[in-house]
Amino acid sequence: MPRQSLIGGPDLAYFVVTPTEPGVTIMNILHIDSSIFGDNSATKHLSAQVMARLGAAYPGANIMTRDLGADPLPHLTGADVAARGTVADPVLAEFKAANIIVICSPMYNFGISSQLKAWIDRIGVAGETFRYTAEGPAGLMQGKQVIVLTARGSDFSAPAFAAMDHQEPHLRTFFAFIGVDDVTFIHAQGLALSPDARGPAIAKAEAQIAALDLPSIHRIAA
Repeated sequence: MPRQSLIGGPDLAYFVVTPTEPGVTIMNILHIDSSIFGDNSATKHLSAQVMARLGAAYPGANIMTRDLGADPLPHLTGADVAARGTVADPVLAEFKAANIIVICSPMYNFGISSQLKAWIDRIGVAGETFRYTAEGPAGLMQGKQVIVLTARGSDFSAPAFAAMDHQEPHLRTFFAFIGVDDVTFIHAQGLALSPDARGPAIAKAEAQIAALDLPSIHRIAA
């Protein structure tokens, strides 16, 4: 069984699972939780199921977990940008090292949480995750897989509400920009539409998690 330890600090709070079995291929799984609702979060509940499946499928993995709701990153400043290249950023290093990234992304006011945006601002770095060329920007993060679990009060799969979804398009655009084209979304939709809506919506998302073909979506680079 892997061994799990906690690394903490204002800008560095994540669990690391260290494999204890010899001869296993080490892969890195990064788990990002961006809900402000702690254990009451629907996305945290769903991501725990994804992480359980990944842990069973890849028992030798290093697992890093950042809870941006409990330990939010400070928003990016001009001083942070000026220091790039001179100061190591553990947030960027975690992302670059990860083969699989699992993101809990509740929808707040039609988009992602400000906590998740602060994380994105620290990994979208020219010369690190993408580069500028004469033909335009080019992503550098090919070969990663991203699984996004969302929770939404309304059902944005309905045509009348699709244009209001600024969450999935934002994340797809960002990851495509840095070279990640293997992105899977699992939505728990319409949680607030009625008192009885939450259970069936979460159950539908859970069924999609159970159906994930993990070996086919994981292609660790040699």
